[in-house]
Amino acid sequence: MKYPKIPLAQTVIQLCKAKSIKHIIISPGSRNAPLTIGFTNNPYFKCYSIVDERCAAFFALGIAQQLQEPTALVCTSGSALLNYYPAVAEAFYSDIPLIVLSADRPKHLIGIGDGQTINQQNIFENHILYSANLKLDLDEEIEVEEELPIFKNLENKLEKLLGLKQGIQDYNETEINKAVNIAFSKMGPVHINIPFDEPLYDRIDEPTVNPTTVSVEKQELKIETNILNECIRDWNAASKKMVLVGVSRPNSIEQKWLDVLAKDDSVLVFTETTSNLHHNNFFPSIDKIIAPLKDEDFKSLQPDIILTFGGLIVSKKIKAFLRKYKPQQHWHIDVKKANDTFFSLNRFIQSSPNQFLSKFLPEIQSKKSDYKKIWSSVKETRAYKHANYLSKIDFTDLKAFEIILKAIPNNTVLQLGNSSTVRYAQLFDLNKTLDVFCNRGTSGIDGSTSTAIGCAVANDKQTTLISGDLSFIYDSNALWNSYIPNNFRIIIINNQGGGIFRILPGHKNTKNFDTYFETKHQLTAKYLCKMYGFEYNYVSNESGLKNNFNSFYSLSQKPKLLEIFTPKNLNDEVLLQYFKSIS
Repeated sequence: MKYPKIPLAQTVIQLCKAKSIKHIIISPGSRNAPLTIGFTNNPYFKCYSIVDERCAAFFALGIAQQLQEPTALVCTSGSALLNYYPAVAEAFYSDIPLIVLSADRPKHLIGIGDGQTINQQNIFENHILYSANLKLDLDEEIEVEEELPIFKNLENKLEKLLGLKQGIQDYNETEINKAVNIAFSKMGPVHINIPFDEPLYDRIDEPTVNPTTVSVEKQELKIETNILNECIRDWNAASKKMVLVGVSRPNSIEQKWLDVLAKDDSVLVFTETTSNLHHNNFFPSIDKIIAPLKDEDFKSLQPDIILTFGGLIVSKKIKAFLRKYKPQQHWHIDVKKANDTFFSLNRFIQSSPNQFLSKFLPEIQSKKSDYKKIWSSVKETRAYKHANYLSKIDFTDLKAFEIILKAIPNNTVLQLGNSSTVRYAQLFDLNKTLDVFCNRGTSGIDGSTSTAIGCAVANDKQTTLISGDLSFIYDSNALWNSYIPNNFRIIIINNQGGGIFRILPGHKNTKNFDTYFETKHQLTAKYLCKMYGFEYNYVSNESGLKNNFNSFYSLSQKPKLLEIFTPKNLNDEVLLQYFKSIS
């Protein structure tokens, strides 16, 4: 086995292996050569080469999202590191562990006009759990008097130098251990900045350092008895309780606790598409329920207590509702943080939702209330009108989503693009066997395809990505990737621009709007698919879409992409009329 000659690179690589960080996503460069040599010559690591650093970072995020363990990113110095930032921010807000390993130049080469140098230390300061700025190794062949004049008049110069070298080694080991342990324990991104001096490509057969591994300290979260008792008391006294669940991993809560919540007549459980929670008595498709409501309806729906868990909420409508009609109490359950989304948060319980519910629900009493009965009736009415409206409309985005979501195979993974894609999906009751994911930490369109591909690589289940045209084109370098499984599927809704802007306030159908908001275009994915080796097909009507799904999920020697063209001047009218029709 070959190792980089530089001890600092050996230290990073050995500690990554000791801490079971297996997936290493490398973008090519020279300054990171010592790390690349070490990782790629060690059979323990699964290494991926992805040129575009932004795509590489979201690819790594997709792997970490599925495995729930850190993946490592390796890049050269300079602007390469900046391209990681969108994915780092997403990981920060979505609690996904990433380890950024950035090669850097020595301090004396920074700020003097040398190539590929920027100020890399603490570069992700506002969106990182920890930044470790490592120190440059001292070369064993260093000329002490020339490089370290402080030793000029000291005796035992070599002994002093060796002590300094060991001090640097100890510091670097401590910082690496700390950063990686935080990524594990707090589930989020960390940055390790690693300065290397030339020569960068020298190799040796045996490592020259043996770094010490510090184990991760497991934090045991306990719910204080008095807090739990107060929650039980207040919950039992309230006749209108709402549970609102944002982004959650599949199977993160035991079904028996969901069943308890579903039986209580005083509890409404609102779930988002990304919550991965299902029960016949729950209320999915939030916007479908509340969009047509009037003031008196909102007052009737207003809860005494709202209990939230999971990640960020997609529905703007329920956020607006709960900000105006505030609950008396808002409790949030999470192991890390609580967002005061509705400006009424009064209790943050640091616990996993499953742990809290297992302590809390056995002690609650079902309360007589017509809260659920009233809103269950509303849900049934909305479902009937929803189906009736969809049976009559022309082929548009809304109709396409109805067909697509019914066609996705059972027990597969669905990755949703942001903006209009995830919002359309919110209007439908999804197949309960699907695992649903979306980058809702920052809700950006920039890495949906790369994340979905990383997910497909890490997951044994088949993955389907549904994306808008702008989101797909924006991240089209994601296809510049030799790891995409043949069963990976992409569905693009191409409405020739940013269709979501047509349903927002603004002056449509003007040159200014078309150019700067909707960003009209005539691009398609056809030639990208030809270049990157995808099977390509397109449809532009209902029958074509239904017929295409007969073969879209069949076995193939290549991944497949289906592009669905919808009428941009009709989509917004159909969607706006939808909310009127279900009221």
